[in-house]
Amino acid sequence: MPDASPGFSLAEIAQRLGGEVVGDGAVRIREIATLAQAGPEALSFLTNPKYRAQLATTKAAAVIVGPRDRDATGLPRIVVANPYAYLARALALFNPPPALAPGIHSSAVVEDGAQVDASAAIGPLTHVARGARIGARCRIGAGCHVGEGVVLGEDCVLHAGVTIYHGCILGRRVIVHAGAVIGADGFGFAPEDGHWVKIPQIGRVVIGDDVEIGANTTIDRGALDDTVIEEGVKLDNLIQIAHNVRIGAHTVMAACVGVAGSTTIGRHCMVGGAAGIIGHLTIADNVTIAVGSFVTKSITEPGSTYTGVWSAQPHREWMRMQARLRQVEEMAQRIRALEQRIQELERKQP
Repeated sequence: MPDASPGFSLAEIAQRLGGEVVGDGAVRIREIATLAQAGPEALSFLTNPKYRAQLATTKAAAVIVGPRDRDATGLPRIVVANPYAYLARALALFNPPPALAPGIHSSAVVEDGAQVDASAAIGPLTHVARGARIGARCRIGAGCHVGEGVVLGEDCVLHAGVTIYHGCILGRRVIVHAGAVIGADGFGFAPEDGHWVKIPQIGRVVIGDDVEIGANTTIDRGALDDTVIEEGVKLDNLIQIAHNVRIGAHTVMAACVGVAGSTTIGRHCMVGGAAGIIGHLTIADNVTIAVGSFVTKSITEPGSTYTGVWSAQPHREWMRMQARLRQVEEMAQRIRALEQRIQELERKQP
């Protein structure tokens, strides 16, 4: 529902965010809503052409459209090259974060030797260990643990219940959602005489600027070298990133992806939900991995798309099936040759 705030005129929105105003720029906007749900004070949007017919029935005051839909409606509108990205900025404009109230809650524990910038906010029951450094304007929610020697850059946000193990480094404007764990030990054990010997995990997790990490996602520390998440990476909920993985800048991953140890993923990749990537692989830049795919070999062609889902089965059977699959194209060519030969023989019959 629209609130009592004055909102913005359409022209003011375009002045702040860009775009071309077509129609009445003085129309007043107090909320953003879908075409189907918009009221007379709402700014709506067309980001998917399958909803174009709703332009004729929407009650919105104005809409955001792309160049191809410039003349698809008589409503006041903002025309932009990328309506979806513009919608994201408009939503941020109408829904700014709450004002930061600097300070350390009385129930929080900040150990001697920790450095907390005076502009940061530390929530209740949070623990900041010695040697940790909390940057300017950071927001740390209730019940977080910031381990010894951890560094948080400026404007980081840790939602409730985040755990960051010792020595990890987060860049500026990193957002970590509730329950995420950064820097737990990687899964490293050496077999010896019928039992397992733990391999100490002495690396760190190093996270670049403008990374967002979803709820209950886990990023393991490196065994010797660091696990590295480069700038602009976006990770959904319930993702597992194993030790010594490197994820290139601006790569995105949907929920429930698992990446095994020592795999390097390139820049600007897209990984669909529930995909699995085994260890010690290299994925090129701009690769798309479809939902539920299982990647067992390095992908060296930039910009390629990979899809493939297999159900679990006995390993020997799986190996035989893989060997036969590699022969499918050769078998298809032989079958086509046999069919042509049969047709020739049939034509020669009296």
